[in-house]
Amino acid sequence: MINPFKKYRIDRLFFHSFAIVLIAVIVITAWTSYSNSSKALVQTTSHYQQQLLDELNNEITTRLVMIEQISLSSSRDSELINFLLNRQDEFERYRSRAGVESALANLTYAIPLIQGIDLYMDNPIQSERQSYIQFRNLADLNEQVGAGCLAKSDFCWSKEYKFPSAQGDVPVLSFSRKIIDENDYLGVLVVHIKANEIRKLLTGNSDGSNRIMADSEGQQIMKIGDTLDQNNWSRWIDLKSNKSGYVHIPATGGSRDTLLVYSRMDNSIWTLIEFTSWNQITASSLKLAEWIGLIGIAAVLLVLLLTHFLSKQFTKPIKNLVTAMRMYSVGGDNVELPVDYENEFGYLFSGYRKQNERIEELYLSLERRYEQQRKAEIEALQANINPHFLYNMLDQLNWMAIEAGQNELSRILELMGRMFRIGLSNGNSFIKIADELHHIECYLEIQQLRWGDGLEYRIMAESELQQLYIPKLTLQPFVENSIVHGFNKQRSGCVSIVMERTGDALHIVIEDNGSGLKQTDHTHKRHTGGYGIRNVRERVAGYFGESYGITLSEREEGGTKVEMFLPLLTEPPSKKD
Repeated sequence: MINPFKKYRIDRLFFHSFAIVLIAVIVITAWTSYSNSSKALVQTTSHYQQQLLDELNNEITTRLVMIEQISLSSSRDSELINFLLNRQDEFERYRSRAGVESALANLTYAIPLIQGIDLYMDNPIQSERQSYIQFRNLADLNEQVGAGCLAKSDFCWSKEYKFPSAQGDVPVLSFSRKIIDENDYLGVLVVHIKANEIRKLLTGNSDGSNRIMADSEGQQIMKIGDTLDQNNWSRWIDLKSNKSGYVHIPATGGSRDTLLVYSRMDNSIWTLIEFTSWNQITASSLKLAEWIGLIGIAAVLLVLLLTHFLSKQFTKPIKNLVTAMRMYSVGGDNVELPVDYENEFGYLFSGYRKQNERIEELYLSLERRYEQQRKAEIEALQANINPHFLYNMLDQLNWMAIEAGQNELSRILELMGRMFRIGLSNGNSFIKIADELHHIECYLEIQQLRWGDGLEYRIMAESELQQLYIPKLTLQPFVENSIVHGFNKQRSGCVSIVMERTGDALHIVIEDNGSGLKQTDHTHKRHTGGYGIRNVRERVAGYFGESYGITLSEREEGGTKVEMFLPLLTEPPSKKD
């Protein structure tokens, strides 16, 4: 095991030791505070929410039980029973129907909660479409929402749905009850109540609440706000128990961390459930933990100052020596080490001075050698060919080719001269797009002379775009890359250059039908292409920043596609190089 006192600086060891201890204490304190305060907040929140849900549950149960009792008393009404038995003549049956309709209509007028009443029976007498009381055929009962549960029970509630009425489709809850007389199944009485009234009770005075009303079977009857799916909450509640409670539902899948509070009562079949974001409840606890963390950071900074002061007296001589070694330069203004140390540090300082004297002698020897090498390099640079001399030589060679009748060679030399002149551009870094395209055309024409009819190209750029400026030799590396590497195994190829204005940027697309980026034959490696493309990327990034750039991609039909986005420059920018 490595001894840290032999490897790390003393001041860092002091700081890290105290800082780690403090951070550990702060983290434990913050976590304990957050955990305990969160539990207290959850218990308090769930307690008050449960009390409120119990009150709402009691009020909703009172309203719905009233509907159940009204339905029960109506289903046992003698006049209704006689009407459903259908033992009267036609005249008496019409009179009975009018009496039943009047009695049921009085219920809808007396109890505003009722939206309408449907009576399912055999051989019904049709009612007016606008009437709140409808006589329907018992054979059509399966079309009634929620009536399917009557196969297992004599009565049941439906979930919320849209009910067609004279005022349009309105949300309702429906209570269905079988009408039985001496074990004879006569029909079904369905009472539709206004769902918005129950929704108001479920909402209470808490706007923005997220609540669900479910029946004893766990079927979701109504909901308000943003709640979890039934599959996510039903497994957390025991619907067979009449006890209320709360549970923390952890975040799984796409659901959030949630506190679920539910209300179950002995005299009610309803379960009211409220969902509250766990983060919303524990926000204040998290804030407290953040404050503790800030205090801890302040304590760590205080420890930094304290350890710095304590360690400075031990590390100052070593830092002086390290600084002197770092700042040392031959013949420069070097750091003077103190001479009043008589202990081990004094021996170190003395040995360092002697070493510097030897280094001075060695540097003088190296300087003489460097001067000799520098002179040799200058002589080599002076021997380089002057670019203008090369241009003149190309012109002379062109005339010689003309005189010798070498028209094709003459054309190549002429095109090379034009390319060389554009490449020089009087030392300018930016040229017009027209000159850049002319440079490319010269290059492609030279390649066509070599390829014959196998090389095709097209250049599309509006005249107004050709008057804009572009960094010189921006397109040539990509065109060269297409011909040298993209067509290296082909006898023909096509290069396309398209320029257009896209918003406030110049969009340039260079495409070829070559072998693409993923070449399987690595025997032909790129030499100038890779450097040229990298050079263009670096120049574009240096001139214009990250807002513009170059991307290379494979074409679906084969080949390579290069896209450039450059600014619209009506004049060359000020020189940066």
